[in-house]
Amino acid sequence: MPRNGRSYDYVIVGAGPAGCVLANRLSADAGTDVLLLEAGKPDDQREISIPAAFSELFESAVDWNYHTEPQSELNGRELYWPRGKTLGGSSSMNAMIYIRGQPEDYDRWAMAGNDGWAYEDVLPYFMRAEDNERGPSDFHGLSGPRNVVDTRSPNELSEAFIEAGQAVGLPHNEDFNAGEQAGVGFYQVTQKDGRRHSAADAYLKPVLDRDTLTAVTGAHVTRVRFDGREAVGVEYVRDDANGAPATVDATEEVILSAGAINSPQLLLLSGVGPADHLETHDIDVVEDLPGVGRNLQDHLQAGVDYECTKPITLDDADSLVNLLKILLLKSGPLTSNVGEAGGFATVSEDADTPDVQFHFAPAHFVEHGFANPEGHGFSLNALRLRPDSRGRITLRSADPFDDPAIDPQYLTAEEDLEILLEGVKLVREILQAEPFDDYRGAELLPGSDVRSDAELTTHIRETAETLYHPVGTCKMGDDEMAVVDDRLRVRGLDGIRVVDASILPTITSGNTDAPTTMIAEKAADYIRSET
Repeated sequence: MPRNGRSYDYVIVGAGPAGCVLANRLSADAGTDVLLLEAGKPDDQREISIPAAFSELFESAVDWNYHTEPQSELNGRELYWPRGKTLGGSSSMNAMIYIRGQPEDYDRWAMAGNDGWAYEDVLPYFMRAEDNERGPSDFHGLSGPRNVVDTRSPNELSEAFIEAGQAVGLPHNEDFNAGEQAGVGFYQVTQKDGRRHSAADAYLKPVLDRDTLTAVTGAHVTRVRFDGREAVGVEYVRDDANGAPATVDATEEVILSAGAINSPQLLLLSGVGPADHLETHDIDVVEDLPGVGRNLQDHLQAGVDYECTKPITLDDADSLVNLLKILLLKSGPLTSNVGEAGGFATVSEDADTPDVQFHFAPAHFVEHGFANPEGHGFSLNALRLRPDSRGRITLRSADPFDDPAIDPQYLTAEEDLEILLEGVKLVREILQAEPFDDYRGAELLPGSDVRSDAELTTHIRETAETLYHPVGTCKMGDDEMAVVDDRLRVRGLDGIRVVDASILPTITSGNTDAPTTMIAEKAADYIRSET
């Protein structure tokens, strides 16, 4: 337990994917003293380790349970945003899909002035992080901390989806992370022996006995402490301290790895951000950085849900028999990540690479699973990979325990809606293909009577939801809205970095867990080389 006022070399805020990587890599150096502070509790809920149970973690004790501001283009709806609040962060409650994005994503970062972030620069860090059970290759590693595997017991409906995608002209893709994304196939997942393999499992737990590392849960950091323009430590409140604040010092760096919502919130609470916004909340300005909290991007998904005519889906996966299968045989439906299969396609004429992604579930998955119809079903959703809409994170008050205001401004860029609409139309085409003939019952959403573009657009506005990929709110770059430089140091300040998904200048083409892990691996090298 850290003593009040004690000094550490590094204080890391947040034990999500990035924080766990940094805690491991930085504490590997003898003589280094690392403190990791996590607001949530330990990751000991049984549902965390059971892959198919991830949606049962929504609105639970390990969820920050955020909601957006009313979205004007989504009929004024306030969308639910789950974010992990436990060791492993969102890697302890996500769907475990391992997607790096397109090589062009990273080349665009480099062309925008971020030296060292082209695809050829980041590929070695993806490989260093990975232990891929398929074996090593030019694209995959075999000795990294994070286990990556094929799904153990794929559902036959997922096979039907892959066949249906090919029937409508999409190629089969056996590896979405080997440079070419286009096509349909099974996703690889971050699992080990049929269980979730979170960042905490991979990076943190194996090194908790190091003398160089202290990890504390239930520690909500309330602000970064500055001496002039230098970060010198943090203030935090322990769950068991009756609200009494404590402080610790950082002799080298404070590293924010609290995610795309909490990292900008913490900077703002600490006096780093747009001066006018800080002054509105009577917060003393340490550094006027207008980009803090801006540039928010996320993947918005919409799709189609069907009844299934055969009782083969995951809708009754939680039986005693299946529980015994995962416990004893490390197989069966409970090892499913639900989004077992998917793919990437191009629906706009001017796109050089795929611009939509699909996630197929051999189960109903309506409104995060909260509004699933009765009985067996399957669903397929689409999203635009590189949305143009930009939102923001702002403070509601100077109280660090108030949720920030989250306004993604979904679909405010017209092309986002146009491409999402084309994606949903392709979803329908896939689900109407011959491989689904033996399984397809009634179309429940949007319903067979919904045919025109206008009607499908209404369906999108009424039902679209996040796919849980917020990024970009502490953007990396050298323009006036950049928050960190290309070594992830906060601009204009000393002794503080941001290392998590908030630094993405533009969102990657796919799920964001693997890119976040890569970013932390690369940042660890930067930090160690400078100290």
